[in-house]
Formats: sequence, structure tokens, C-alpha cells
Amino acid sequence: MSAVNTARRVRIAIWIFLAAIVGAGLIWYAVLVANKPAPAAPVVAADAQLVREDSHRVTSPASEKAQLVEFLDFECESCRAAEPLLAELKKEYGDRITFIHRYYPLPGHRNSGTAAVAVEAAAQQGKYEEMAAKLFETQPQWGERQDSQAALFRTYAQELGLDLAKYDNAVLDQATKDRINQDVADGRALGVTGTPTFFLNGKKLTLNTEAQFRQLLDEAIR
Repeated sequence: MSAVNTARRVRIAIWIFLAAIVGAGLIWYAVLVANKPAPAAPVVAADAQLVREDSHRVTSPASEKAQLVEFLDFECESCRAAEPLLAELKKEYGDRITFIHRYYPLPGHRNSGTAAVAVEAAAQQGKYEEMAAKLFETQPQWGERQDSQAALFRTYAQELGLDLAKYDNAVLDQATKDRINQDVADGRALGVTGTPTFFLNGKKLTLNTEAQFRQLLDEAIR
């Protein structure tokens, strides 16, 4: 047998060997893919609710014709910017529409969760709206800070005349945090991804102008 034929047979044998390895690998990959479990579907809270019994209603119409639910973050600049308009709308429509606030502190805001806890602690002493307004008013002073603003929020509680012992206990109480977390869980299940997010009579709104907002409210109360 010539040296050329021998080399040719060796090359052929090597290629057959490599092809067998590749083929076995492809078969093994196919088996793995076939038996790989499908990605789990997103879990949606079965009991998700847009409005709960303990949700904060900031207007109380004698004859309710609609509900406007806002998921908000007290460190959110857009939420703060929307406050003057919402104050006008509450005056104009508050006798027919129930305005409802729900907590939705965003993870990218260092003190949004702390702010929500402070507001909820104040709410337990009947000062929800006062503390919420205070935090939006002073947001430029504490927003975007990377250190905890809990001590500052406590001074606001003192300015509002709250019982500080009760306030401190509420801030530390896990039930206060659970109350906020329930709002967040409901919001996520309902498709909330940012703030402020509004729902009018159960329908998530996409708002572009003030005029559009008013038109939707007018239609809801007809």
C-alpha cells in the first residue's frame, strides 16, 4: 500500500470519527431541547383588585358615578407634576367621581418606599392627604437622595401634629409595609409599570393631554 493511500485512509477515518461525534452531539442536544420544560407563564395574582376596602379614597361623592384610581410614587417627578391638575379635577368632579390613591413605590427611587411608609403611618392617624401633600410639596428637597430620608419624614409627621410614638410604631410595623406591598402586587397584576398610572372605571388610561383627560371624565359621568 502506498504512503498516499495510507494517508488518504487515515484522513477518511478521522472525518468519519468527527462526523460521528458531531452527530451524537446533535442527537443529545435534540433530546435536551425536547425534554426542556416550557418557560413558566407569568404568575398573576388570582385575587388582584383595582380597589380594596382599605384603599385611600380622597373624594367622597354623595352619588358616585365613576372611580378614578391612581397608582403613585411620592418620589416620582411626574406624579408631583400632575398634582396641580388633579387638585383642579377633584374640585370639579369630586362630587361625582371617587378619586382613589394606591401606593406604587418604584424600585429605582431610593426613598419612595420610605415615603410610602411615612404616608401610611400618617394615614393611621387620619392624616393621609396631609402627609401625601407634604411629601409632594417638599419632593425637590429629598427626591433622588441616596441616603434615607426617614428622619426628615418624621419631622413632617411632627409638623402635622401626629402622635410620634404611634407614628414610630406604625413605621416599624410589618403590617404597614404589607399594606403597601399589597398595592404594589395588585398594580403589577393589573399591568402597572410606571407612575402615575390611572384607571377610570376599571380601564387603564393612556393620556396625552389635559383636554383628553377631562373628556374621559366627562364621558364617565354622563
